[in-house]
Amino acid sequence: MARIISGTAISGTLRAEIAARAEALRAEGTVPGLAVILVGGDPASTVYVRRKEEACEAVGIEGRTLRLPESINRDELFGVIDGLNADPTVHGILVQLPLPDGLPYKAVLERIHPAKDVDGFHPLNVGRAFIADSRGFVPATPAGIMELLKREQIPTHGRHVVIVGRSLIVSKPLASLLMAPGPNATVTLTHRHTVDLASHTRMADILIVAVGKPGLITADMVKPGATVIDVGVNRIDDEGTGGTRIVGDVDFDAVSEVASAITPVPGGVGPMTITMLLRNTVDAAERSARRRASMQGKPSTTQ
Repeated sequence: MARIISGTAISGTLRAEIAARAEALRAEGTVPGLAVILVGGDPASTVYVRRKEEACEAVGIEGRTLRLPESINRDELFGVIDGLNADPTVHGILVQLPLPDGLPYKAVLERIHPAKDVDGFHPLNVGRAFIADSRGFVPATPAGIMELLKREQIPTHGRHVVIVGRSLIVSKPLASLLMAPGPNATVTLTHRHTVDLASHTRMADILIVAVGKPGLITADMVKPGATVIDVGVNRIDDEGTGGTRIVGDVDFDAVSEVASAITPVPGGVGPMTITMLLRNTVDAAERSARRRASMQGKPSTTQ
């Protein structure tokens, strides 16, 4: 039976570390600040934003949510972002996706200053992640997966990692992180349309699945002893209760009998995502404090 990798437990440890760093910043006169822009009233987005507000409060980050009408146009939204870019009390800016129809989300994300792009979606930060430049911000989910592997002491050096999925916010940056000096993994990037997908997944020492299709990965598609990281979040009907439940992309019960370690859904990768967003925000605040101290000719104790 596979060992369960608890993102909930690891996230708790990380948040304690983040809170300590935030407190150190406050002692120096810097209050870490995260501004979240919510356009319209999408129910799921509203729930996600509320969770981020609660998470910020718990670790000592000043969370600010700007709730904007669905009728806002591009130039008005740009104006809001420009104001936050210029605000020294705001260290991180996040635009909650999806945006209403008619708003160009790529242009909106590019409007955020790269130094405040704690989501890691600005092209400059995407490029920096690709070349393993630590000055950039890595998207929260890939960063969370890397932290899970590190904290669970799952070796990546020379190991074969197969990623199922090709998204710009999870799979592609994750492949770059895993291949970088340090992790030194060999990475195969696949997707649901890959011919004979199982022939690739069965070669994986570490199998990471981020597609959004429940039950895509079955036990016969997993190498015995592999580590399986399930990023999928799918809501399906629950015949037992008549309601719904959340499952991943992996047939958890069956694959647990084959793998050596596996993340559950929920409770695996999910809790890590907001946590890594918090860490990026504190990183941004520390960088801001160092820049300010340098301009004033003062030493800073933040690292």
